[in-house]
Amino acid sequence: MVTTSATGPTPPAPTVLLRGGRIHGHPEAGALLSREGRIVWIGGDDAAESHVDAADRVIDLDGALVTATFSDAHVHLTMTGQGLDGIDLSGTRSVGEALRLVESAARHLRGRPLYAHSWDETKWVEGRPVTAQELDRASYGGVVYMPRVDAHSASVSSAMAAVARVHGLQGWDGAGVVTRAAFAAVTNAFTSGMTDADREHYLDLALRSAAERGIGLVHETGADHLTSFADVHHVLEAGRRPARTATVAYWGQLVSERAEAEELAHYLGVIGLAGDLCADGSFGSHTAHVLEPYVDEPGHGFGYLSAQEIADHVIACTRAGLQAGGHVIGDAALLTMAEGFRLAADVVGVEAMFAARHRWEHVQLPSAEVLATMSELGVWASVQPAFDGLWGGPEGMYAARLGAERALANVPLRSMVEAGVPVALGSDSPVTTIDPWRAVQYAVWHHNEDERLSVAQAVRAHTRGGYELAGLPGGVLEVGAVASYAVWDAVEDGLPSTADGLPDLTLDEQMPLPVARLTLVDGHLTFDRHGQV
Repeated sequence: MVTTSATGPTPPAPTVLLRGGRIHGHPEAGALLSREGRIVWIGGDDAAESHVDAADRVIDLDGALVTATFSDAHVHLTMTGQGLDGIDLSGTRSVGEALRLVESAARHLRGRPLYAHSWDETKWVEGRPVTAQELDRASYGGVVYMPRVDAHSASVSSAMAAVARVHGLQGWDGAGVVTRAAFAAVTNAFTSGMTDADREHYLDLALRSAAERGIGLVHETGADHLTSFADVHHVLEAGRRPARTATVAYWGQLVSERAEAEELAHYLGVIGLAGDLCADGSFGSHTAHVLEPYVDEPGHGFGYLSAQEIADHVIACTRAGLQAGGHVIGDAALLTMAEGFRLAADVVGVEAMFAARHRWEHVQLPSAEVLATMSELGVWASVQPAFDGLWGGPEGMYAARLGAERALANVPLRSMVEAGVPVALGSDSPVTTIDPWRAVQYAVWHHNEDERLSVAQAVRAHTRGGYELAGLPGGVLEVGAVASYAVWDAVEDGLPSTADGLPDLTLDEQMPLPVARLTLVDGHLTFDRHGQV
């Protein structure tokens, strides 16, 4: 059977036989056969011989592990590719080091706009952001957009500030740092110059990177302060092409009427008006809305939505058959979100709320009351374990912003699971790197021992969880399931395994992580490290 896409006929997926490995979820099996995009047989190596003649490709695994492909439940795909092509400041340790990289890039780019990203002033010896004056000198007066690692604030050059017309907007500090409305203006101004060819290049980089990490599905979470309608269309089209990681998309825009929700979702092709509809900001930029003030700067952050606005949005989306939700981090914002969802449930009913699979992004500092509301209404948590792994603990950035006690209460993974909240894991790339096994490791080694997940729990939330949240089949290895799977070289290297064949990452916090050898999505090869298929 040959199907078609916008790029022309799509050949049928080949028949592939894997043998001599370990099939996750099937401890007695060592072989798997897929045909036309579906898994048609799983069994022992002795029986695999009978399927050799029917296979287009036979791959000897030499003990390697096969899992379902991972799903990343929160990404910004074009921004991810842009970051892969830009100047990565995540490893810098001072303002001076960051500025030297900017200056070197400015010489190479010769006046073209410059994108430098992922800096964290808490890792710089100066403990402060870069100023516009410093960027002006380093870039020879050029246009520089330099978003912080959390993508809720940025340093910008004077030329960038002028292009975006940030003077007088909320969040412009006058010295070159933008948050809130000023950050949105700068982001939109910078991305408005992106051509279709640029976007295709960035999407190709991002999807290749995802395939190399064993990712079969990504959830694009756009909003007008980050991207555009055109970008959503490009992201979805890119994910429909054969031999590509699949994409679904959400758009974070507030609505109040069912017809408005239906029209917007239909035009964009999104499955929900959720994702980065921001109820607050981030801890790193002091904009997440918290009950107790920040310990290193006056203020409680900002709440961007009222409970009634949230309720109206959720009612409209639920009646339209769409997922609703938003970006929500601080404990104060989470209480407001919970109140809005309870108001909506009073109108549409709990059963309808469950059926909609509404979702909240990040959910970093929830109370027991908030988790109970999520569980009672079937609200999913789209969570990033790397947030704790990179910035958690009693001495990390969260502790600097919130104090050690609140830092250890951040990203409470086990509390979510034990409260009955369905969880899907992701990266928020480019905020953190698309790297599912690293995310599993962070979940297993949460800074707070009481919040650690088992390897099996974390893998399930990062595979099946993301597919279920999107309402799609996948994330499992079963006869009849879609043939989206990855082959990992870890087991053949002798890493200890759990009873179900997964690498036992609980034994050592520094244990080497699995490396993808093959990734197939719907039976089509998306990545092949050794050239076997």
